[in-house]
Amino acid sequence: MQVMQKQDLCQSLRQRAIRLLARREHTRVELARKLAAHGTTEEIDSVLTELARAGLQSDARFAEGYVKSQASRLGMARLRHALRTRGVAETLLESQLASAELPDEMERTRAVWTKKFALPPADAHEWARQARFLQGRGFAAETIRKLLKEIKA
Repeated sequence: MQVMQKQDLCQSLRQRAIRLLARREHTRVELARKLAAHGTTEEIDSVLTELARAGLQSDARFAEGYVKSQASRLGMARLRHALRTRGVAETLLESQLASAELPDEMERTRAVWTKKFALPPADAHEWARQARFLQGRGFAAETIRKLLKEIKA
């Protein structure tokens, strides 16, 4: 009787995880967090290992998709932070960022700035506001300084 209930619970966890993955890619950590209220750590780990073996869940696939979808809007620092907080391993994170064929940081910074602001900063207050916006998007301070100096000239 106990074995049957445990199998039913694992099947239920598996179905719940598959429904989550059908909506969007998730990292193993995200899925574990979302399934935590529905089973024990061992059961969840077992289900996630099974899904990873079957190719239904992949942290590498998540990281690749996330970088492709967000790179045009975010700087490297913000991409790194977002992947870390979603539980992507540091080595995987760095390899995905290195292998992604992204335009250089300056190009991406310029594109984000152009989309948000119509005019170069008129004074120090406006310069600081634009710089804060770009920093919030995860672009490097040196790149921001270079861009705002270039635009003002």
